[in-house]
Amino acid sequence: MTAVPPERLRLDRLQTPIGEALLVTDSQGRLCALDWSDFEARMVSLLRRHYGVVELVPGRAPAALRRALLDYFAGDLDCLRGIAWRTGGTPFQRKVWQALCRIPVGKTLSYGALAARLGMPRAVRAVGLANGANPVSVVVPCHRVIGSDGTLTGYGGGLHRKRWLLTHEGAAFRDQAA
Repeated sequence: MTAVPPERLRLDRLQTPIGEALLVTDSQGRLCALDWSDFEARMVSLLRRHYGVVELVPGRAPAALRRALLDYFAGDLDCLRGIAWRTGGTPFQRKVWQALCRIPVGKTLSYGALAARLGMPRAVRAVGLANGANPVSVVVPCHRVIGSDGTLTGYGGGLHRKRWLLTHEGAAFRDQAA
């Protein structure tokens, strides 16, 4: 029996206004994960769950990917659409992640409304779990999903980052911390 070699992925780091972003790309330059350095252990765990055995090696993300992210943080809010990304996950999770990409910049949606858009209005919790397992944050905009009453709800990168991202995009939400 032959063992499957680990998938080799590159790990780059990018300074942003909300902390150091971790960019994980594959050999084709597609983004496989975007997370934050203070959550690196969780990111590695998610990568293993999605791809099996992985080998993270230091390496620069493609220049176009880095430029698009820097441009987004500088105010070009539509530039993330051109970033090629790839995820593992279940078919249901990938369906949720594709739906997240259809939430326009500056808009938010509740978990219930997202479940309804997917034709599964009773799957609110499953949608929430899939949203929370999104490995490509910011690019797959899980931060645009908020509570049914318009308040901020959990975000894997921390509510302070979700608040910043939504404010940066000009989205309306209720902030209980304010």
